[in-house]
Amino acid sequence: MELGIPELSLVVLIGASGSGKSTFAQRYFKPTEIISSDACRAMLTDDETDQSVSADAFDLVYTIAAKRLALGRLTVIDATNVQAEARKPLLALARHYHVWPVAIVLHTPERVCLERNLGRPNRDFGDFVVKRQIDNLRRSLRTLHDEGFRVVHSVTPEHVDAVEIVRQRAWSNRKAEHGPFDIIGDVHGCYPELERLLLELGYSINLTPGHNYGFTVTPPAGRRAVFVGDLVDRGPDSIGVLRLVMSMVETGAALCVPGNHDDKLARALAGRKVKQTHGLAETMQALAETDEDFRQTVRQFIEGLVSHLIFDDGKLVVAHAGMKQELQGRMSKRVREFALYGETTGETDEFGLPVRYPWAKEYRGEGLVVYGHTPIPQPEWLNNTVDIDTGCAFGGALTALRYPEREFVRVPAFAQYAIPKRPLEMNATQLSAQQAHDQVLDLSDFQGKLQISTSLINQINLREEQTSAALEVISRFAIEPQWLIYLPPTMSPSETSQLGSFLEHPVEALEYYRRAGVNEVVCEAKHMGSRAIVIICRNSEVARERFGVAGEQIGVCYTRTGRRFFSDPELEMAFLQRLQQAITKLNWWESFDSGWFALDCEVLPWSAKAHDLIQNQYAPVGAAATVSMSAAQAALRQTVTRMPESVELQALIAHTQLRQQAVQGYVEAYQHYCWPVRSLDDLKLAPFHLLACEQRPFYDRDHEWHMQTLAALAEAEPRLMLATPYRVVDLHDQASVEQTIAWWQKLTAAGGEGIVIKPKQWVVQNSRGIVQPAIKCRGAEYLRIIYGPEYDLPENLERLRQRGLSSKRSLALREFALGLEALDRFVNREPLRRVHECVFGVLALESEPIDPRL
Repeated sequence: MELGIPELSLVVLIGASGSGKSTFAQRYFKPTEIISSDACRAMLTDDETDQSVSADAFDLVYTIAAKRLALGRLTVIDATNVQAEARKPLLALARHYHVWPVAIVLHTPERVCLERNLGRPNRDFGDFVVKRQIDNLRRSLRTLHDEGFRVVHSVTPEHVDAVEIVRQRAWSNRKAEHGPFDIIGDVHGCYPELERLLLELGYSINLTPGHNYGFTVTPPAGRRAVFVGDLVDRGPDSIGVLRLVMSMVETGAALCVPGNHDDKLARALAGRKVKQTHGLAETMQALAETDEDFRQTVRQFIEGLVSHLIFDDGKLVVAHAGMKQELQGRMSKRVREFALYGETTGETDEFGLPVRYPWAKEYRGEGLVVYGHTPIPQPEWLNNTVDIDTGCAFGGALTALRYPEREFVRVPAFAQYAIPKRPLEMNATQLSAQQAHDQVLDLSDFQGKLQISTSLINQINLREEQTSAALEVISRFAIEPQWLIYLPPTMSPSETSQLGSFLEHPVEALEYYRRAGVNEVVCEAKHMGSRAIVIICRNSEVARERFGVAGEQIGVCYTRTGRRFFSDPELEMAFLQRLQQAITKLNWWESFDSGWFALDCEVLPWSAKAHDLIQNQYAPVGAAATVSMSAAQAALRQTVTRMPESVELQALIAHTQLRQQAVQGYVEAYQHYCWPVRSLDDLKLAPFHLLACEQRPFYDRDHEWHMQTLAALAEAEPRLMLATPYRVVDLHDQASVEQTIAWWQKLTAAGGEGIVIKPKQWVVQNSRGIVQPAIKCRGAEYLRIIYGPEYDLPENLERLRQRGLSSKRSLALREFALGLEALDRFVNREPLRRVHECVFGVLALESEPIDPRL
């Protein structure tokens, strides 16, 4: 005996006490799906038969049911439910959450119920109670459908063991279909444009008189069309559009959701009274010239269309006028009305049209909602929604969105078939809907405890004190937020070396990667400059269109904490123009099909950005230490003339000489990275990552590709750019490893900072998770700047070797995951809120109390 119930529904068990409701529920539903009134009584008083708390117990039943239904979980109510008054709040819950209420009635004879109650403790409430419940149940059978139950099943004791619960997929649920899809905007009778668009999308259209409504349409391999509705009215050939789309749906080449114009046509064909305006009169006149069978087929086709469709595990939602997150996958009159008409404020604009409630501005769903209904000049993204009605009938274009590619294919209208009440024209300098919406971000999205999901790390947690620190930085010091699409991760040093007087040595870093299963690494010379992210656009129009910035800006250069790198706007513009010219010289705008690029770089010299730090911290330490060590040496020399035989004094002199040499090394170390910057020609830009462009992020390309690509860029503009020396190392080739160590020694002996060692592939994962994306190995002399002049004296070095790296490495991985996620989200044109969530996360993590010298 099959009992069909929608996969998302509120199942109400109805039966007298002792009818077997709880046994039935436990047999056919998950324990977590069942909400029992007896169990709720027990939760409150430890006694499931305590009738004195029934009101509170049912409040708990309704509360739990509401939470489950809001989350889209099937819910089963285990209570007697034999009175209409008891069922009324359950039906109200089903209406509120747009799910079907289902009644399962257990027809258990009175005698059986009484016998069962006799065998249950604390069920001595008298036979009259069961008799009254059964009488109420019998009266209810006539009214369940009228009350609002969409499905009613009756089960007798002899059928209980033969029941099979069949969970029926919701009409809108096509989550198992992953595409690819071609989603086509409002056609409105524009048959010529639809035919051209399908051909451009790769569909073949053949006339087949006598069947398939006159057409046979073959889609490209694996693809399927999805129409967002409003097939008819206004255009020159609504009948042709209907025949073509109906043939595609019949053969499986397409799916379709209804539009408000289609729905109105179906009601007119059913003989209902509707105003024949906005092109409906012409459509009805054209249909009048067809036969009655076709007209009824059209009506049945439209009436059979589902309000909205959900694809690709919930990642894609198609509805004519859009679909709020809380309505997706639900079934009710309200859901269908929203899908057809959207939501209005009750007001009208200056053109006499209803003012639509901007539901997309508040949308926070994971699924991309593709819709039409409101004609606009260009497809418009907003908060993971996109309007693709580009007003073909009004002289605009017919637009399709290719999914998952997120590419638009457009066919301009062949003519203007109707005049819109509201003009389609839009000011060319106006920001997109998304950019206008992103001008002000919601503080609540960035306050308190946050959890961020990324493709590399499922969940990254931020504490409230971390988010508070990040808010301080991003609100007071950050650049224009539209530019802030990425922040680089911190980098862990190599494990502490035990070799001689070294604190860091390449041996440990290379061994780390070998143990992690990495076969090849790329070793890059580490520039002692200031980390910078550079975004460069082809022109100010691209900057305005893609980043939503005003004026003549063509890019930006900002620090690893999101602050503007250059304090002089003219110097920054000259810097960006020189980089722009190099990209133009290499023809990158065309070859990468992109109007912008983002690069991860070092800007040299270090003193260009760290001048105040050097002048106020490093130089005073160096000067004071030099003077004090000279004075100490002079005092010791005077003393030794009076005590020439003192062994302790000789040892102290030797130790002081070592300290004096260390101080001199310290001064020389930071001076090596300083030179005066008087003009642009005194700066050097050393890019080492090509982060992203319009079409894609580049973390799928290996580091050797990045080095080669950016070396070509540096060669195109040697006045500004510096190519980074690097070498590819086979970790299983001892000669290659030894040559790399010798190279590191040569670089550091010449005053270089050291090297950065990376897996050849940018992202590497093994059974233990993400492998460190980069490890820095700094030279002995450079480390004096970090740890102080005397760090390598034996007594200090031994102490420093106790440093721990686990927190630093965990931080590096989390920031790495957030950075790549931010790039993905920006390239996919997700809202700035979503991009900034990741950027903000990096800033928040930077507040962790980790030794800054690591």
